Amino acid sequence: MPVARENAERPPPGGPPRLSLRDSLGRLSMRPRSMLLLVAVPTLAVLAGVLGWLFDWHLGVDSAVYRAGAVILLNGDPLYESTTLWPEPFWALLPFTYPPTAALLFVPLAVLPVQVAWGVLAALSVLAMALVIRVAISALPVRSGELPRWASPARTTLIFSVVFLALEPVWRTIFLGQINLLLMALIVLDVLVVSARGSRFGGVLVGIAAAVKLTPLIFVPHLLFTGRWREALRALATFFALQGLMLLLIPGDTIRFWTHTVSDQGRIGPMHWAGNQSLNGLLNRVTDLAPWASGAALAIGAVLAPPAIWLMLRFHRRGQALPALLVTAFYGLLVSPVSWSHHWVWAVPLLVVLVSRLPETTPATAWRRWLAAGAVVVVFVSCVLLALPNGRNVELHWAFWEYVLGSAYLLVPVGLAAVLAGRWLLRRWRAGTRPLARV
Repeated sequence: MPVARENAERPPPGGPPRLSLRDSLGRLSMRPRSMLLLVAVPTLAVLAGVLGWLFDWHLGVDSAVYRAGAVILLNGDPLYESTTLWPEPFWALLPFTYPPTAALLFVPLAVLPVQVAWGVLAALSVLAMALVIRVAISALPVRSGELPRWASPARTTLIFSVVFLALEPVWRTIFLGQINLLLMALIVLDVLVVSARGSRFGGVLVGIAAAVKLTPLIFVPHLLFTGRWREALRALATFFALQGLMLLLIPGDTIRFWTHTVSDQGRIGPMHWAGNQSLNGLLNRVTDLAPWASGAALAIGAVLAPPAIWLMLRFHRRGQALPALLVTAFYGLLVSPVSWSHHWVWAVPLLVVLVSRLPETTPATAWRRWLAAGAVVVVFVSCVLLALPNGRNVELHWAFWEYVLGSAYLLVPVGLAAVLAGRWLLRRWRAGTRPLARV
């Protein structure tokens, strides 16, 4: 099987030249029709935001909170003393749960009306998803022979950018005014492009993403384990530099966040809600909020760490940088205390990988790869988490089959890892080597 290379700029030895991301964007800019298609959805999002402002629609619960945090910062008011912020509209009365750095980076939203701020974030999110798709395609193995006209990187990016809007994590991120797609774009661009080139700015985007939401810190050890310790140090330096900046600007709020707010789960929401697709959420549901549930989730996460690192490094050493990154991303979603359904936007590059492998099939094996890709599509399009009864502690009384369906997102990485492990064991058995013969 052909392997991907980490540096998207260099062609594989003897293979066809790979079009760099910069050249691809340059070619796209010279195609008016393609550019029109690319900006159509973002333009509609901004237009919807303007109409929402004019007609007072309730658009973007989370973006309203982001904007409110920026307004609070500019006014010099406390961010974390209360569970709501005064600039929030009545339909978005939620606490500001993000690090103080996030309020600083959200300042551009403060000059916009609430609904227009949602429209701008939605537009940027769609463009960010398109960027992730394009970078993911550039990280795939280069195929020999001429591609069909519809399968060129630019056209595939446009097609996927529209089709993937049907994924529940994607449309929910856009609908809520969340920033998951933007953060994913920062991480993908950093790990697969900037750091892969050996740029002196490698790791900076990961540090910025972690300063907005803490969960991207999981990609610092990813950089470290894959031998990019300079990039890992830059990511940490960027993260701590931004925290230091906020300590100078708003010392009270910064100290309060790191000493109190960061551990206050009550500000985040119920851990057992069906939308929390993490091990912590699952164990809190099945144990009826047992006091030891969160500790057990951490213990399971620690047990899963060595095999996750092994699998990630196995992909990395084979030159498959994108699958290696996905292992880290999905491990982070599993072990995070809270992984709301809209955090699972990493389904986007995962589907790019799965779909890219379909042409490699033979008649005898085609059904396996179609089944894998189809199952992932069904899970993230079906909205199964919304269909199940949820809220007001209903999840604590689910039947067994509801617990299974209500853990659909968690089962995707677990199932794929199980398939990979099974294939590895089968190959070793066929080679005549006992899997457990060596320590």
